[in-house]
Amino acid sequence: MKVGVLGSGVVAQVIAAGFAKHGHEVMIGSRDPEKLAEWSAQNPKASRGTFAQAAQFGEAIVIAVKGNVASSALMLAGAQSLAGKPVLDACNPIADAPPVNGVLKFFTGPNESLMEHLQREFPDAHFVKFFSSVGNMQMINPEFAEGRPTMFICGNNDAAKKTAAGFLDQFGWETADMGGVEAARAIEPLCMLWCIPGFLRNEWTHAFKLLRK
Repeated sequence: MKVGVLGSGVVAQVIAAGFAKHGHEVMIGSRDPEKLAEWSAQNPKASRGTFAQAAQFGEAIVIAVKGNVASSALMLAGAQSLAGKPVLDACNPIADAPPVNGVLKFFTGPNESLMEHLQREFPDAHFVKFFSSVGNMQMINPEFAEGRPTMFICGNNDAAKKTAAGFLDQFGWETADMGGVEAARAIEPLCMLWCIPGFLRNEWTHAFKLLRK
């Protein structure tokens, strides 16, 4: 599949490289594509461009930027280029404030989520929460003695969630579908929980696992 990855930070770079590793055609997009020159040299099977070019290129889109610029990045990508496509949302609404006793601050409240805001702003795109509750070092084919970790997803479009689950399977994850977009209110704060051991004890190599009977 052709995948457009919006973002030039470490998370976007890791996800884009993961898609390329698994044989997908990848274009990573940035406001300033020159920022990705070194990444492109290390990943010759992928291409780079602007947000708009990456969105036009991709049959599926990944948005992996700071939460407070997600809306503007998607605007630059272009609503028409997002319409009808899975938009895999790896963003979290982290506020520009230091953690308190290891707990991050969010700029959203408990009865709202960033993804809900984005879905309302771009109603023709099919948002799916994706890779928002783990660090970039464990995203692509992690190895744990307990088996595959669990990635929680949600969204309003079943076909888009099926696409996301297929990617996660390739990347070595099991998928737990939590339902509609409102479930992002519960999934996004898992980022806070995941980060606490890191901030308190410099432990960044864990992941969540859902156990079932």
